[in-house]
Amino acid sequence: MRFAGRTVGWSAGLTAVLCAVVTVSAGIGPVWIPPAAVTKVLLNAVAVPTGVSLSGPALDVSTTRLFAYPVTDLQTQIVMQVRLPRILLGAVVGFSLAAAGTIMQGIFRNPMADPSIIGVSSGAAVGAVGYIVAPVAIPLGLGLRGAAFAGALLAAFGVYLIATRNGETPVATLLLAGVAVQTFLGAVVSFLLLQSGESIRRALFWLMGHLKGASWPEVTTSVLLVAVPFVVLLAYARDLNVMLLGEEDAQSLGIEVERTKRVLLALSSVVTAAGVAVAGIIGFVGLIVPHVMRLLVGPDHRILLPTAALAGASFLVATDTLARSGSAEVPVGIVTAALGAPFFLYLLRKREVREL
Repeated sequence: MRFAGRTVGWSAGLTAVLCAVVTVSAGIGPVWIPPAAVTKVLLNAVAVPTGVSLSGPALDVSTTRLFAYPVTDLQTQIVMQVRLPRILLGAVVGFSLAAAGTIMQGIFRNPMADPSIIGVSSGAAVGAVGYIVAPVAIPLGLGLRGAAFAGALLAAFGVYLIATRNGETPVATLLLAGVAVQTFLGAVVSFLLLQSGESIRRALFWLMGHLKGASWPEVTTSVLLVAVPFVVLLAYARDLNVMLLGEEDAQSLGIEVERTKRVLLALSSVVTAAGVAVAGIIGFVGLIVPHVMRLLVGPDHRILLPTAALAGASFLVATDTLARSGSAEVPVGIVTAALGAPFFLYLLRKREVREL
């Protein structure tokens, strides 16, 4: 099929771009590491399992490294323990936001839709700021990331319940409910900031969006939370294409519209929450990247969804590299907004925002 070939071609090209961006980014910092040295460090980390043995109650898996290129211990430590976790977390967050933005624009048939449209970001902000201001008030020992994730999902679920009547969820009602809930949760965040005292700096830093302090466990958890929903979203790409014709037409063509909307909303909320919980509120990635990729590859979500997600990963890694490259680190959310807003205005001016 033609779309399969285009999907593979575009995805392979964007994956190559992402690998190049990651390699260059891993070398940029107070200690410059050439791309060739970064590549050697990454190759040296590749290992394959060679055996499994029982060591007490646990399994001990032995591995063998495939490469042994000459690099310094300092270069290995900087790349593998300091920079790479942050870079990969940025890639996962950019991937999740761009994918969710693509789905939201398809559901609402509106090029202005983004991942925060049903209150996910606002809910995450309430959870995170609430934890920062009064951690003892957050039950179950969720921690900052867990509180943000839970707040994001609760807000999305609340918007869906408010907008649903008699088993149906009209898109217009969902949009208005999302705006109302976002406004209310924004007021809650403002109130919490007034009560934050000395912790206001930490709260504001989270709200601006950042990837500072990323760790390998966070990368692993985020990958798992994003990968499984994304695979299911890909399976619904054709249904989403049909829904662009209108809900009545989609229903007549055999699409279970309400069920499809529920699945897409739930999974895109999880994907967005996974990104926002670990990085704070990062704007414009889920709005602009799908626009640009739609101009390049067209509106077919079977091609658009994977390519937009990969482009979002490269975009956020590149902007975060720029954010941490100055004399003082700037939250990446500020950089994406500073770059994204003028670019979006340029698209509007050139009339290149494609209608859905």
